[in-house]
Amino acid sequence: MSTLTTLLVANRGEIACRVMRTAKAMGLTTVAVHSAIDRDARHSREADIRVDLGGSKATESYLQIDKIIAAAHASGAQGIHPGYGFLSENAGFARAIEAAGLIFLGPPASAIDAMGSKSAAKALMETAGVPLVPGYHGEAQDLETFRAACERIGYPVLLKATAGGGGKGMKVVEHVDQLAEALASAQREALSSFGNGQMLVEKYLLKPRHVEIQVFADQQGHCLYLNERDCSIQRRHQKVVEEAPAPGLSVEQRKAMGEAAVRAAQAIGYVGAGTVEFLLDARGEFFFMEMNTRLQVEHPVTEAITGLDLVAWQIRVAQGEALPISQEQVPLIGHAIEVRLYAEDPANDFLPATGHLALYRESASGPGRRVDSGVGQGDSVSPFYDPMLGKLIAWGEDREQARLRLLGMLDEFAVGGIKTNLGFLRRIIGHPAFAAAELDTGFIPRYQDELLPVPGELSDEFWQAAGSAFMQSLPAGEGPWADTRGFRAGLPAEVSLHLSCNGQDRRVTVGEDVPRLCGERLLIDHHGVRHSHLAVRREGTLFLRWDGEMHGVSLFDPIAAVEANQSHQGGLTAPMNGSIVRVLVEVGQAVEAGTQLVVLEAMKMEHSIRAPKAGVVKALFCQEGEMVAEGCALVELETAD
Repeated sequence: MSTLTTLLVANRGEIACRVMRTAKAMGLTTVAVHSAIDRDARHSREADIRVDLGGSKATESYLQIDKIIAAAHASGAQGIHPGYGFLSENAGFARAIEAAGLIFLGPPASAIDAMGSKSAAKALMETAGVPLVPGYHGEAQDLETFRAACERIGYPVLLKATAGGGGKGMKVVEHVDQLAEALASAQREALSSFGNGQMLVEKYLLKPRHVEIQVFADQQGHCLYLNERDCSIQRRHQKVVEEAPAPGLSVEQRKAMGEAAVRAAQAIGYVGAGTVEFLLDARGEFFFMEMNTRLQVEHPVTEAITGLDLVAWQIRVAQGEALPISQEQVPLIGHAIEVRLYAEDPANDFLPATGHLALYRESASGPGRRVDSGVGQGDSVSPFYDPMLGKLIAWGEDREQARLRLLGMLDEFAVGGIKTNLGFLRRIIGHPAFAAAELDTGFIPRYQDELLPVPGELSDEFWQAAGSAFMQSLPAGEGPWADTRGFRAGLPAEVSLHLSCNGQDRRVTVGEDVPRLCGERLLIDHHGVRHSHLAVRREGTLFLRWDGEMHGVSLFDPIAAVEANQSHQGGLTAPMNGSIVRVLVEVGQAVEAGTQLVVLEAMKMEHSIRAPKAGVVKALFCQEGEMVAEGCALVELETAD
């Protein structure tokens, strides 16, 4: 095996930055590949060498095997790290790297083949005697086959892409009437994300926990399990919160699941980092779900409780080194919790958000505090890739210390200019049920009213605070209190502002007796108690944190308000920037309420535009393959009223 001195990371975002951080610490030269629109992205900026793959969509760049191997040769890289997502579980990619004489920092292609297909993996586990969830994992993919399988299994069922993960190509079906549409949509998502539309279906278990085992194997045949992670808190089958170890798991359960995971890895000649995922029911029984033949998004919590660097292990094992410890020597120290920060709108069904990061400020790193991110202030978030911005990881001597430390990190983090799930994460980690470790995959739906409160009218106190902060944050010469030392003689005692925030607007009168803006903190005294609110001005907008949420406040623009209102009249609009993948109706067609009209794809997920009422399609403003902007009218529907 040749010595690795230069490493290419065939990925983007936070995982590319994270891999390069360890590679640089080990003295390696790092190479980034990027699409045309990622030329100035953070992973490109941080690499020693970068190679332009061209294109915008992943299919034109990060999924182009020939381009990535050519980039490795051009940059002098001897090895390629796939990260996760994209080509990380593509056996053809692993074979092409090997054929090119390069080192693949992942398992052999044969192991990816064995576990990369969920159907094949379940068959292998069945042979090995590992319990399986009832389901259908066959080759036939027609609707009738799935309908018959679902009737045998019993609704609700879960459709899953055999070649994928991360919630892509995954749909819950509650009733037979939903099956055809859900299957077609899941197949399209799977084909778009993984290049493979093959599906399986299994029984959708009620109140299960998602517990996974981190395994690691070397080329000498040794394999360890590095404890487990609980990833039960999910939305749309996408993990949101992960922690290690799994709360309440007994030593015996950990050993049984760990040893089963090791058997699975050894049965396919596994090498490197992998994860065997299980569903754990309330009775303590576990069922095999799938094996991910790559590094996982949530690997930092395992690193936190073991003190190990899994990327460093990947680099060493890929060069032929043996695992440095035995199973008995695997540490389990304290507790760690991770949350995933997404560019998305929790108040609007978690639709992905795109735009410009006018404000981006991470919480401080330090003992027990870690941030893995792939963006910086001033970056743009495009509709072409996964919406995850980064991860916040907290470690503590016990779970409660880790939880409180993470709450502190969430309170420090600030993002403005784009919608995120930051406040939603804060509500999860602060929820009494989470504090009590009452975890299962139904956590978010169960507490939805508390975790996703309906946005209401902004309070009088908010508008007054916003007006005060807005005036005091004006650049010198633009306002009577731009010099924040206080009231100045000769200026008006009161100033009237017409402000806009979150689609609401209010006229605010700001007097000389106002809360004081000290640096970037708005200080408000109320009955002898002083409250401090983050208030940061960026690009003409004041970003004010209020009740745990970041609000962007600007001067009201009546022309823009009229234009926005006109753009929404007469048509069903795009909820986000994206690409039209299907137009399912024609002009003049009569539709019922709930009919699927247009399918929009953004950030590798499909989103359906449906008729809110029965009516007739009067006009279409989009066509398949077209890129559309948020708020753009797509369909005009004429209804009876």
